Amino acid sequence: MIPLVRRVTAACVLGAALTACAATPQPVRPAPSATPTAPSAPPTLAPGPGGLTPVFKNGSRTHGRTVALTFDADMTADQGARAAAGEHFDNPGLIAALRALKVPATVFMTGRWAEQYPEQARSLGRDPLFEVANHSYSHYAFTDDCYGLPTVSGDRMRADVERAYAAFRRAGVPDARPYFRFPGGCYDRRALKALTPVGVTAVQWDVVSGDAFATDAEAVTRQVLEGVRPGSVVVMHCTRSAAPTTERVVRTVVPQLRERGFRFVKVSELIGS
Repeated sequence: MIPLVRRVTAACVLGAALTACAATPQPVRPAPSATPTAPSAPPTLAPGPGGLTPVFKNGSRTHGRTVALTFDADMTADQGARAAAGEHFDNPGLIAALRALKVPATVFMTGRWAEQYPEQARSLGRDPLFEVANHSYSHYAFTDDCYGLPTVSGDRMRADVERAYAAFRRAGVPDARPYFRFPGGCYDRRALKALTPVGVTAVQWDVVSGDAFATDAEAVTRQVLEGVRPGSVVVMHCTRSAAPTTERVVRTVVPQLRERGFRFVKVSELIGS
């Protein structure tokens, strides 16, 4: 057997060109490249009756103990002089606290705020921990008699929302969500109809933190802890001048809710569930 193997091997080496001793080489085919997957569109609600803009207030009460903290970055169109004089409509300490605690959150930002704080807007928009949503450009009310806010006319409502998205793009926010929060939370059928062409889901809340203009952080903390249920949307604010207690509230509320088994999510996750 051994001599025979040697003779066959020698014949194959000497006659490499003969197909009897050399296997026909197969062409090397490149591995198929992975087809890039387009990012999925953020979840939204179907239009309401008559095609009206849908309204979302809270998520499922039965799909786990989830809660969404939302923060309104308010600044009205006519407050530039106050900002120039030193009033702070931002709250870097609050954002730092959310990052340190690793809390996902949704920030409802006005276009005017994004213009005033473009670096912060860009940082929030590019941080996967957060999502930026629309709170109008001007922070003018979409109904009459809404907490003393100036009022945007019906024929300017759509333009005001679209102007905010344009301000986000200029600031470098790459992917603002198709969610809209009415200034003051005030809306009616006319406002819902005016925003139908924009394709947004209006996002309200089921827990009012009471942080706006509050000075008692413990009272705000109690109100949040007593109000949160599975699927809750909590409304808070991201403005030092108008909501000075919010950072302290967040640093207290977050660990206590986690001890109760709650998981923090963005609004998009609640809507998608």
